[in-house]
Amino acid sequence: MAGDEPTSSRGVVDPMNLSIIIPVCNGEKYLRSLFESLASQTLQAEEILVVDSSSTDGSVAICNDFGVDLTIIAREDFDHGGTRTMMAQKARGELLLFMTQDAIPKDDKAVENLVAPFADQEQLAMTYGRQLPRQDASFAAAHLRHFNYLDQSMVRRYQDRKTAGLGTIFTSNSFAAFRASALAEIGYFKDSLIFGEDTFAAGRLLQKGYIAQYVSEAVVYHSHNYKISQEFKRYFDIGVLHTVEASLFKDFGRAERKGGAYFKSGFAEIMQRRRFGLIADFSVRTAMKYLGYKAGKNFEKLPAAVVPELSLHKSWWSKQRQA
Repeated sequence: MAGDEPTSSRGVVDPMNLSIIIPVCNGEKYLRSLFESLASQTLQAEEILVVDSSSTDGSVAICNDFGVDLTIIAREDFDHGGTRTMMAQKARGELLLFMTQDAIPKDDKAVENLVAPFADQEQLAMTYGRQLPRQDASFAAAHLRHFNYLDQSMVRRYQDRKTAGLGTIFTSNSFAAFRASALAEIGYFKDSLIFGEDTFAAGRLLQKGYIAQYVSEAVVYHSHNYKISQEFKRYFDIGVLHTVEASLFKDFGRAERKGGAYFKSGFAEIMQRRRFGLIADFSVRTAMKYLGYKAGKNFEKLPAAVVPELSLHKSWWSKQRQA
């Protein structure tokens, strides 16, 4: 029942007992920088586990150079939730830190800062860190990071959904740590999701009575310069997720309110910085996100042949047809 006390054995955990898990697919552009940064952290993980989706670039060679624990799977076997669950069950750590191949720690204390709260908070099930835009980030990409990742840490509880809505379960597996026993209690990450396994897990953990914490002092550089068509497709997939898993997401409120706040915030920044040439691009991008989300929410009413073309995760739809 939502809001129940957690049933797993709780208690403080040793942040030193840490496993880092990183899914990889053609990540050679970032992997060397990522592994070098992890090697310089003030807190070292007991193990770094990489699951590679049959990369065709130099990713596997780089992983071997750094001596990480490497698992290779077929590209078509990757699943946002299922693959991470497989690696979580393989990991030995009491804490599981999930990263993506393109999230680069800002400093040598990023990992230590992210897991430190677990040392004295028994109800804490997960933390996630701050993401700053990369140096090459566009205005839209940079503003999204600044809007979603504030400079003040916060704790989220199940009851916060009444005021924070879907923001209560906002998180990102690009840089997030989980108590292994709590993650096991909810069956790890749900498989066969189009994406959003991290948000779904956060919702289930809060419903179980655990708490989550945003740690603003734990920082990585991570952003994407999406094309306008990709903005539509990404938010189409968010809409699909919210429809397919409506039973959970309805419990945490509506997404549209935050979308309006995002547009107002971006427009205000454009005006303040007098970068008027950005108005059209930012407005069109925001409109595409909104239209994409609405289309995704109603994907069941669209022609089946059209739906995969509107999605950023086309292969997911093929798997659904085969299931």
